[in-house]
Amino acid sequence: MSTSGESDTIATDTPADAAKRPSTSTNRRQPYGGGFLETISTGWAERPELAPPLREQAPFAAARRDKVSTAFPGKRLVVPAGELKQRSNDTDYPFRAHSAFSHLTGWASDSEPGSVLVFDPRDGGHDVTLYFRERADRTTSEFYADASIGEFWIGPRPALAGVAGELGLETAHIDDFAAGDDDLVVGENEGLTRFVSELRLVKDSYELAQLRRAVDTTEKGFEDVIRELPRVIAHSRGERIVEGVFHQRARSDGNTVGYDTIAASGPHACYLHWTRNDGAVVPGDLILIDAGVEMDSLYTADITRTIPVSGRFTDVQRKIYETVREAADAAFAVARPGIKFRAVHEAAMQVIATRVAEWGLLPVTADEALDAEHGGQHRRYMVHGTSHHLGIDVHDCAQARREMYYDRELEPGMVFTIEPGLYFQIDDLTVPEEFRGIGVRIEDDVLVTEDGVENLSGGIPRTADEVEEWMLRLGIGA
Repeated sequence: MSTSGESDTIATDTPADAAKRPSTSTNRRQPYGGGFLETISTGWAERPELAPPLREQAPFAAARRDKVSTAFPGKRLVVPAGELKQRSNDTDYPFRAHSAFSHLTGWASDSEPGSVLVFDPRDGGHDVTLYFRERADRTTSEFYADASIGEFWIGPRPALAGVAGELGLETAHIDDFAAGDDDLVVGENEGLTRFVSELRLVKDSYELAQLRRAVDTTEKGFEDVIRELPRVIAHSRGERIVEGVFHQRARSDGNTVGYDTIAASGPHACYLHWTRNDGAVVPGDLILIDAGVEMDSLYTADITRTIPVSGRFTDVQRKIYETVREAADAAFAVARPGIKFRAVHEAAMQVIATRVAEWGLLPVTADEALDAEHGGQHRRYMVHGTSHHLGIDVHDCAQARREMYYDRELEPGMVFTIEPGLYFQIDDLTVPEEFRGIGVRIEDDVLVTEDGVENLSGGIPRTADEVEEWMLRLGIGA
């Protein structure tokens, strides 16, 4: 496999120019013979210029662009898609466009590296143009010699006219784009970056439909994993098998995973972002699986379930698991339009502090632990927040102002997670020995409605009894 390092020639060279140019390549590359250079540009069928239909997301993206235009009158705005990023030597990571770029263009998993969306000011608004590299003419060496963009290497690339028709946008070649000294650029200008992040706080109907699809596909991925538990247990690095099984569903029914899958078995479940996934999955332990499928639209689910590897919880595991579920249910109970986003976390923390105090794990009372200035002792067992916004990013709207995020009142159309947990590290001497090495998180994706919230992932079993019945139905447990 190779990428841009394979190119022997300049993209604008003619075959005759290429024949004269000395190679600056490594010894992996072979020279082109004269016969190849004389004939490579001929003998190709005409490419039909089809008029593709407008994509479903195009009107929604247009409405978002209108909001951006209104917020920045008279300013030239630039929204880059981003470039390929090197993984090693001549190998790149798969390209994923900047979220603001995809949100404002409607161009998602098939977008082109190096593209730029530009708002040029005019009276009454902006002229908006999408610049990207047009597919190479077959008379240029780019077609066959440039491994990063040449169609001989990576397959067909989009044409300007086709993309314009699909997205409802004016398009132009990237060579026609020129940066200006006064441009406001997403990622470089704080005001613009913040605005396009906050623009995603309330989802439109297209976004909600994509998130529902992501959740439904993620549910299938979890069931795939449960069915494969015998194979998972048999492998010395069973966590990797879990990761691979889920990834297969993500790639077959979506674009990929929305983030690195956490497949954390036994004590690994106490590490919040365990993505090494190199451990065994042992009967009698719990395994915490935090995973989400990203659709071709780039919208992703983010769901966690903690399941007993053998199919049944022990008494201690069930006690801890049901406490986490109680905390989640408390968060669900307060979540509704008009409350502050941070109140969701506070409700879950009330339960966590109360229960760990009852178990004798705190040096203070639950009320003292919950004191905002002097407390926090209960956070030893749950250091993360209970919720984050979700959408085209797994941690969506991350550049929003605090008053627009944690301190904002919930309103219909917001989507976020509810994900309390309890984590008792294997070497934590403040907890009973039977608690040590147990980590539990339950995470659901919720939509704020007119009078409460809808649990988008509610179809995935949540209670301890439901989880055991779910696993039995899928062939695990007795």
